Amino acid sequence: MQKSVPAASPDAYVATLHGWRRECVEGLRSAVLGAATLEEVVKWRHLVYFSNGPVLLIRAEESRVLFGFWRGQRLRGIASALKPGGKYEMATLELREGMAIDAATARALTLEAVALNRTLGDPTL
Repeated sequence: MQKSVPAASPDAYVATLHGWRRECVEGLRSAVLGAATLEEVVKWRHLVYFSNGPVLLIRAEESRVLFGFWRGQRLRGIASALKPGGKYEMATLELREGMAIDAATARALTLEAVALNRTLGDPTL
């Protein structure tokens, strides 16, 4: 399998997407950036947001978009559909064509995730 070149910037990442995946990522990105002051970068070939360590990710795949949080298991009271998995306290929402998360919920998840990093520190340490 040939590896693709990672996007040079978050805007370039979004520009490579089409259809429902682009709309989904644009909506999530807008909600996240409107909720808190975060550093937005392309890392591990997807969008990652930092505030005192990694907070959340947005990853567009062929048939889904993942909205994941490093401390997502602590956020299940806001969004019970968050599925635990991976290192740390990771949990993700899996969005497929026709599915959506409302902007208010995305903002609430982001705000709480940032607050957890502020209180508990970098989740990767």
